[in-house]
Amino acid sequence: MKSVKLVFKIFIISILAAGNFLSAQDSTRVSKVLKSASKLKKAVDKNDNKGVADAYVSMANDYYTQGNYAKSEEFLIKAKGIYQNLNDKKNLESVTRRLAQAQEKQNKITPAISNYSMAAEMGYSAKSKAVNSNDVARLSSPTSEQRAEAIQNNINLSKKENEPAVLADSYSQLAEVNIQQKDVSKAEENLNNAYKISKKEAPQQALEINQKLANLYIENKNFDKAIEAKKKVLKEDFVKENSQEKVNQIQELADIYIKKNDPEEAVGLLKNAYGIALEKGHTLEAQKSVKKLDSLYAISGNTDASVQLYRDFLGKLPDLVSKDRSLVDNKILEDTEQRIAQLEKEKQLKDELIRKKNVFNYGLIGALILLTGLMVIIFRTLKKVRVKNKKIALQSLRREMNPHFIFNSLNSVNHFIATNNELEANQYLTKFSKLMRGVMENSTEDFIPFQQELDLLQNYLALEKTRFADKFDYEIKVDESLNMQNLQVPGMLVQPFLENAIWHGLRYRKEKGLLKLNFEKSGQNLKVIIEDNGIGIEESKKQKTPHQKTREGRGMKNTLERIQLLNDLYKKEISCSVKDKEMGNGVLVTITMNL
Repeated sequence: MKSVKLVFKIFIISILAAGNFLSAQDSTRVSKVLKSASKLKKAVDKNDNKGVADAYVSMANDYYTQGNYAKSEEFLIKAKGIYQNLNDKKNLESVTRRLAQAQEKQNKITPAISNYSMAAEMGYSAKSKAVNSNDVARLSSPTSEQRAEAIQNNINLSKKENEPAVLADSYSQLAEVNIQQKDVSKAEENLNNAYKISKKEAPQQALEINQKLANLYIENKNFDKAIEAKKKVLKEDFVKENSQEKVNQIQELADIYIKKNDPEEAVGLLKNAYGIALEKGHTLEAQKSVKKLDSLYAISGNTDASVQLYRDFLGKLPDLVSKDRSLVDNKILEDTEQRIAQLEKEKQLKDELIRKKNVFNYGLIGALILLTGLMVIIFRTLKKVRVKNKKIALQSLRREMNPHFIFNSLNSVNHFIATNNELEANQYLTKFSKLMRGVMENSTEDFIPFQQELDLLQNYLALEKTRFADKFDYEIKVDESLNMQNLQVPGMLVQPFLENAIWHGLRYRKEKGLLKLNFEKSGQNLKVIIEDNGIGIEESKKQKTPHQKTREGRGMKNTLERIQLLNDLYKKEISCSVKDKEMGNGVLVTITMNL
């Protein structure tokens, strides 16, 4: 008979093991996990890191509520890492505290203390900072009195903030300290307080607290109170409406009767649990009841009852498995968790691809910035070189004017000497040296004060008047509205036009001519007008000798090149007009420049 019973046992155990079933819970957890997994998938698809972290927290809270603290810790660690990367301090604080609670439930005290401390440091309010600091003190204080004080502080805070779940936890923790202090009555009082608070808000928490209370009674051999506590929880709606939990609680009540040495009552309870499990389709709970009954039958030597029980279970097993929703739910959960793991791998791949893409993009942007910077440097360098070249060219043209001017002036000195007019030659040289000093002093500057330029032109005309006294008179007029000291003008720009008027126009007149030099302000422009009544441009060309016609006139050409360079470099908008006068003989030169 014993061998038959053993065969039944082995057969049933092998069937259940082949299913690889997990401990069954109410099927509502499946819908919660599936909902959280759906949120996770959407967040991964959108590459929404905060959404991913929020989904992890949602799953962690579901597992925490179900009492699966290891799984809760796993998802909380993932969420914490993402919140840290996002620098989301508010969510980081709450998830760090939750992580510490999950670790504490698993008796991982050292990491729990570390996370409570981190949550306290990140505390956004005095209340949250105080609660987490109290939890650190509770777990790390060397004496029970200090731990009790820390817990009482949290009880006071929870009452003030109306947080029942935290308050129930605190009463339960205080009961543990009471047990260490061997104050059973105080521990009983605090556990009862915790149970009353939690049964309204957190059924899973209430079940844990009820079990602590029952264990307290059992340890103190007060089996009647332990039985009373279990019967009390069996009347709660959250147990009556959950057939799986109801079976579990009946089995725990039967265990208490076994410890009380009342096997008959235990057998009746286990038969009741077995019947509910068969009716509601809870395979693992039914198996557990069969094992407990078998143990009781073995103690009493009732082998026939044991064999009959196994035959009954074996006969009903196919139908039981077929309607056991928890087995399907466990399979769904396994598939869901595999899908979550796959989603996490996909996210890691996406993150890696994004990282590589960002590295490439940043590298490309960096290269473009570097190339742009290099082009800007090259452009500026070329611009500086062009400007420098123009300034060199301008300086070269300006210096080239000096020998031309000196050559013409020395011709005048030579004329005085050739005509034995030493006094005139000496006077001319004196004036010439003064003029040359002024020219040389300003030869390095592109612009000089208007007054200096006016003085140079007056000296020049005075020299030429000495040479050609019988050929022309001159007059200079300056607009009174011009600022003589602050106005800057190009040096020696007007002189070549005066020289042309004298040497190619006025000196060929039979009668004395007149050279007029006017400086006028016209709006925002300075207008320089040079007017003579010489022979004019066309007649001057006819007067040239064949040798003069072959020579290229450098004075006017240099001046026009200087004007072009000044416009390029300084945007002065200098314009020059040289033409024969419409009425009468002579040439009219008009130079305008922006003031």
